[in-house]
Amino acid sequence: MSVISALARRRPHLLAATAGLLGVVGLAAGPISSAGASGGTSFPLFANPSVVGCLGVEGRPAPTATVTVNPGELNDTMTVRLNHFKPGLAFDLFTVQRSNQQADGSANPTPGFGLAWYQSDIQVGNSGTATAHIRTILLNQIFGFDPDVKLAPTNTFHVGFWFNNPNDAASCGFTGFTPFNGEHHAGPLAMISRPDAATNLGPLCTKPDTSAIPATCNP
Repeated sequence: MSVISALARRRPHLLAATAGLLGVVGLAAGPISSAGASGGTSFPLFANPSVVGCLGVEGRPAPTATVTVNPGELNDTMTVRLNHFKPGLAFDLFTVQRSNQQADGSANPTPGFGLAWYQSDIQVGNSGTATAHIRTILLNQIFGFDPDVKLAPTNTFHVGFWFNNPNDAASCGFTGFTPFNGEHHAGPLAMISRPDAATNLGPLCTKPDTSAIPATCNP
Protein backbone atom coordinates (compact mmCIF):
# COMPACT_ATOMS: atom_id res chain seq x y z
CA MET A 1 0.00 0.00 0.00
CA SER A 2 1.42 3.41 -0.93
CA VAL A 3 1.86 6.18 1.64
CA ILE A 4 -0.93 8.18 -0.05
CA SER A 5 -3.27 5.18 -0.04
CA ALA A 6 -2.54 4.51 3.62
CA LEU A 7 -3.17 8.13 4.54
CA ALA A 8 -6.37 8.28 2.55
CA ARG A 9 -7.64 5.31 4.54
CA ARG A 10 -6.35 6.13 8.05
CA ARG A 11 -5.54 9.87 8.11
CA PRO A 12 -7.40 11.58 5.24
CA HIS A 13 -6.94 15.04 6.74
CA LEU A 14 -3.14 14.66 6.27
CA LEU A 15 -3.28 13.54 2.64
CA ALA A 16 -2.80 16.92 0.95
CA ALA A 17 0.03 17.96 3.26
CA THR A 18 1.87 14.66 2.85
CA ALA A 19 1.63 14.45 -0.93
CA GLY A 20 4.18 17.26 -1.30
CA LEU A 21 6.57 15.61 1.15
CA LEU A 22 6.91 12.17 -0.46
CA GLY A 23 10.54 11.34 -1.01
CA VAL A 24 11.66 13.36 1.99
CA VAL A 25 13.27 10.96 4.45
CA GLY A 26 13.49 11.48 8.20
CA LEU A 27 11.17 14.49 8.41
CA ALA A 28 9.92 14.90 11.99
CA ALA A 29 7.29 17.25 13.28
CA GLY A 30 8.31 19.45 16.19
CA PRO A 31 6.34 19.99 19.38
CA ILE A 32 3.07 21.84 18.97
CA SER A 33 1.83 24.12 21.74
CA SER A 34 -1.82 23.28 21.15
CA ALA A 35 -4.06 21.45 18.70
CA GLY A 36 -3.39 22.84 15.22
CA ALA A 37 -3.87 22.30 11.51
CA SER A 38 -1.31 19.48 11.52
CA GLY A 39 -3.52 17.51 13.90
CA GLY A 40 -0.82 17.32 16.58
CA THR A 41 -1.18 18.59 20.11
CA SER A 42 0.74 19.37 23.28
CA PHE A 43 -0.69 19.68 26.78
CA PRO A 44 0.34 19.62 30.45
CA LEU A 45 -0.55 17.09 33.10
CA PHE A 46 -1.67 18.25 36.55
CA ALA A 47 -0.67 16.87 39.92
CA ASN A 48 -3.06 14.96 42.13
CA PRO A 49 -3.34 17.43 45.05
CA SER A 50 -3.25 14.70 47.68
CA VAL A 51 0.23 13.47 46.65
CA VAL A 52 1.90 16.60 45.28
CA GLY A 53 4.32 16.59 48.24
CA CYS A 54 5.61 13.15 47.22
CA LEU A 55 6.48 14.07 43.63
CA GLY A 56 9.27 16.60 43.92
CA VAL A 57 12.16 17.71 46.12
CA GLU A 58 11.56 20.32 48.78
CA GLY A 59 13.10 23.69 47.92
CA ARG A 60 13.34 22.91 44.21
CA PRO A 61 10.99 23.81 41.32
CA ALA A 62 7.62 22.09 41.25
CA PRO A 63 7.41 18.92 39.13
CA THR A 64 6.01 19.32 35.63
CA ALA A 65 4.85 16.85 32.98
CA THR A 66 4.15 17.68 29.33
CA VAL A 67 2.63 15.44 26.66
CA THR A 68 3.27 15.99 22.94
CA VAL A 69 1.49 13.91 20.29
CA ASN A 70 2.45 13.99 16.62
CA PRO A 71 0.31 12.19 14.02
CA GLY A 72 1.82 9.60 11.70
CA GLU A 73 0.74 7.70 8.62
CA LEU A 74 -0.82 4.72 10.40
CA ASN A 75 -0.41 5.63 14.07
CA ASP A 76 0.70 8.48 16.32
CA THR A 77 3.74 9.18 18.49
CA MET A 78 3.33 10.42 22.06
CA THR A 79 6.24 11.83 24.07
CA VAL A 80 5.82 12.40 27.80
CA ARG A 81 8.49 14.54 29.50
CA LEU A 82 8.87 14.86 33.27
CA ASN A 83 11.01 17.52 34.97
CA HIS A 84 11.90 18.37 38.58
CA PHE A 85 10.75 15.05 40.03
CA LYS A 86 12.25 13.21 42.97
CA PRO A 87 15.03 10.97 41.57
CA GLY A 88 14.28 7.27 41.51
CA LEU A 89 10.50 7.46 41.33
CA ALA A 90 8.77 5.01 38.99
CA PHE A 91 5.38 5.52 37.38
CA ASP A 92 2.91 3.66 35.16
CA LEU A 93 1.37 5.58 32.25
CA PHE A 94 -2.22 5.03 31.14
CA THR A 95 -4.75 6.52 28.78
CA VAL A 96 -8.10 6.70 30.56
CA GLN A 97 -11.70 7.51 29.79
CA ARG A 98 -12.19 10.19 32.46
CA SER A 99 -10.02 12.53 34.49
CA ASN A 100 -10.67 12.98 38.19
CA GLN A 101 -10.23 16.73 37.64
CA GLN A 102 -12.49 19.16 35.83
CA ALA A 103 -11.23 21.88 33.49
CA ASP A 104 -10.80 24.35 36.37
CA GLY A 105 -8.92 21.84 38.52
CA SER A 106 -11.81 21.05 40.84
CA ALA A 107 -12.70 17.46 41.60
CA ASN A 108 -14.77 15.58 39.02
CA PRO A 109 -18.09 14.62 40.65
CA THR A 110 -18.18 11.46 38.51
CA PRO A 111 -16.17 8.84 40.43
CA GLY A 112 -13.51 6.65 38.87
CA PHE A 113 -11.49 6.82 35.66
CA GLY A 114 -13.63 4.60 33.44
CA LEU A 115 -11.81 2.47 30.87
CA ALA A 116 -8.01 2.49 31.27
CA TRP A 117 -5.25 1.32 28.88
CA TYR A 118 -1.73 0.56 30.19
CA GLN A 119 0.73 2.33 27.86
CA SER A 120 4.24 2.54 29.35
CA ASP A 121 6.48 2.60 32.40
CA ILE A 122 8.31 5.81 33.37
CA GLN A 123 11.52 5.85 35.42
CA VAL A 124 12.87 9.12 36.85
CA GLY A 125 16.65 9.41 36.65
CA ASN A 126 19.17 11.04 38.97
CA SER A 127 18.60 14.40 37.27
CA GLY A 128 14.91 14.37 38.21
CA THR A 129 13.85 14.00 34.57
CA ALA A 130 12.22 11.21 32.56
CA THR A 131 10.93 10.65 29.05
CA ALA A 132 8.56 8.04 27.66
CA HIS A 133 7.70 7.43 24.00
CA ILE A 134 4.61 5.60 22.77
CA ARG A 135 3.62 4.78 19.21
CA THR A 136 0.02 3.67 18.70
CA ILE A 137 -3.42 4.97 17.70
CA LEU A 138 -4.03 8.02 19.90
CA LEU A 139 -5.53 11.16 18.39
CA ASN A 140 -9.33 11.17 18.00
CA GLN A 141 -9.56 7.38 17.55
CA ILE A 142 -8.15 5.62 20.62
CA PHE A 143 -10.81 3.31 22.06
CA GLY A 144 -11.53 -0.09 23.53
CA PHE A 145 -14.61 -2.28 23.75
CA ASP A 146 -15.66 -5.61 25.19
CA PRO A 147 -18.87 -7.22 23.90
CA ASP A 148 -18.60 -9.94 26.56
CA VAL A 149 -19.53 -7.40 29.23
CA LYS A 150 -21.56 -5.21 26.87
CA LEU A 151 -18.96 -2.42 26.90
CA ALA A 152 -19.57 -0.32 23.79
CA PRO A 153 -16.62 1.33 21.97
CA THR A 154 -15.22 3.71 24.59
CA ASN A 155 -12.60 6.40 23.99
CA THR A 156 -9.67 7.00 26.35
CA PHE A 157 -8.83 10.64 25.59
CA HIS A 158 -7.07 11.40 28.89
CA VAL A 159 -3.45 10.72 29.90
CA GLY A 160 -2.28 10.07 33.44
CA PHE A 161 0.37 8.22 35.41
CA TRP A 162 0.33 6.39 38.75
CA PHE A 163 3.02 5.67 41.35
CA ASN A 164 4.35 2.21 40.63
CA ASN A 165 5.27 1.64 44.28
CA PRO A 166 2.52 2.43 46.83
CA ASN A 167 5.20 3.11 49.46
CA ASP A 168 6.46 6.13 47.49
CA ALA A 169 3.22 7.92 48.36
CA ALA A 170 2.94 6.70 51.95
CA SER A 171 4.35 9.93 53.42
CA CYS A 172 1.46 11.78 51.74
CA GLY A 173 -1.07 9.65 53.61
CA PHE A 174 -1.73 7.02 50.95
CA THR A 175 -2.55 3.53 52.16
CA GLY A 176 -3.56 0.41 50.24
CA PHE A 177 -2.97 0.00 46.53
CA THR A 178 -4.54 0.51 43.09
CA PRO A 179 -4.53 -1.79 40.01
CA PHE A 180 -2.53 0.63 37.82
CA ASN A 181 0.58 -1.45 37.06
CA GLY A 182 1.45 -4.83 35.63
CA GLU A 183 1.21 -6.52 39.03
CA HIS A 184 -2.07 -4.71 39.80
CA HIS A 185 -0.45 -3.41 42.99
CA ALA A 186 0.35 0.24 42.27
CA GLY A 187 0.15 3.49 44.19
CA PRO A 188 -2.18 6.45 43.70
CA LEU A 189 -2.61 8.72 40.71
CA ALA A 190 0.32 11.14 40.40
CA MET A 191 -0.63 13.44 37.48
CA ILE A 192 -3.38 13.56 34.86
CA SER A 193 -4.81 15.67 32.04
CA ARG A 194 -7.87 17.88 32.37
CA PRO A 195 -10.83 18.09 29.96
CA ASP A 196 -11.52 20.97 27.64
CA ALA A 197 -13.80 23.50 29.32
CA ALA A 198 -16.11 23.84 26.29
CA THR A 199 -16.40 20.19 25.17
CA ASN A 200 -15.51 18.26 28.34
CA LEU A 201 -13.41 15.96 26.14
CA GLY A 202 -9.87 14.88 26.96
CA PRO A 203 -6.91 16.41 25.09
CA LEU A 204 -6.37 13.39 22.82
CA CYS A 205 -9.50 14.57 21.00
CA THR A 206 -8.36 17.37 18.70
CA LYS A 207 -11.41 17.25 16.39
CA PRO A 208 -14.46 17.74 18.63
CA ASP A 209 -17.96 17.69 17.16
CA THR A 210 -19.88 20.33 19.08
CA SER A 211 -23.07 19.82 17.09
CA ALA A 212 -23.85 16.95 19.47
CA ILE A 213 -24.78 17.40 23.13
CA PRO A 214 -22.66 16.32 24.87
CA ALA A 215 -19.83 16.92 22.39
CA THR A 216 -18.29 13.91 20.69
CA CYS A 217 -15.01 13.41 18.84
CA ASN A 218 -14.81 13.23 15.05
CA PRO A 219 -12.52 10.33 14.12
